Amino acid sequence: MRPPIDSGTVLITGACSGIGRELARQLAHRARTLVLVSQTVERLEALRDELQLSNPTLGVVLLACDMSRPGEVGDMLAELSRHFLSVDVLVSAASVAEPGLFAEQRWGCIERMLMANVVAPLLLARRLLGPMLARGRGGLLYVSSGAGQLFLPGAATYAATRRCLDGFIESLRLELEGTPICVTQVAPGPVDDTRARAVGGLQGTRPFFEVSAAQCAREALAGFERGVPLVYPGRGHRWVMTLLPRLPRAVRRVLGRRVARALHPPAGAETPVLPEGSRGPLEAGPSLA
Repeated sequence: MRPPIDSGTVLITGACSGIGRELARQLAHRARTLVLVSQTVERLEALRDELQLSNPTLGVVLLACDMSRPGEVGDMLAELSRHFLSVDVLVSAASVAEPGLFAEQRWGCIERMLMANVVAPLLLARRLLGPMLARGRGGLLYVSSGAGQLFLPGAATYAATRRCLDGFIESLRLELEGTPICVTQVAPGPVDDTRARAVGGLQGTRPFFEVSAAQCAREALAGFERGVPLVYPGRGHRWVMTLLPRLPRAVRRVLGRRVARALHPPAGAETPVLPEGSRGPLEAGPSLA
């Protein structure tokens, strides 16, 4: 069964940038209503105007919600009820990525990643899944990350949140077999996002196998409509991620160890400085995804 995108109501978190924004653009000519969610409504207004200009009959609802605050997620869902909107498809694309050595990170940063990347997606699914089952139609599309399959020194918490989400999505999909609910996870590698590269200290570089956010969104929707459980956007990334599980765990540790060594420069070496403001949260374009 295909997800009810056409003439349906699609809720997109992290819609202000990156993959979330591209998904909104590619869904605008098909959905009846798009509910676009970001930390502030102002960041969504230009996108709303763009979408309605090319799709005059499209309904667009803008909602502010900090996904790292579960209380705000509940308030956002309550606002949907006040608009008498029933969500047919959830596109969970918001995320927070704050790189750093675990022992040096502030607990507030760690907690924000856990809340936005794990708690919020589960809370949304818990609140929206029941009504979907009752109506006999629905879809859940999660934008996760290939980082969930990797050992990532310097991003231990982020990798952990992605691995947790991977386990949840795969298990939920099995629970929902035989129901009309479609569940797909998208696990991209490096995505073309200048802001994300700046946060990762990679400005001026283009990571191997990088794909555009538009291509990622396009392949995500194609896989979602075919009922594919897991989508790896980009041929090169897909090849690597298919090969990765076949490598012995010891080999993957060796690869991770090389990354770890780069995080500990020799005594006296100059420590790279991230650009000012680069430690803030990212939506729908994590520096490591």
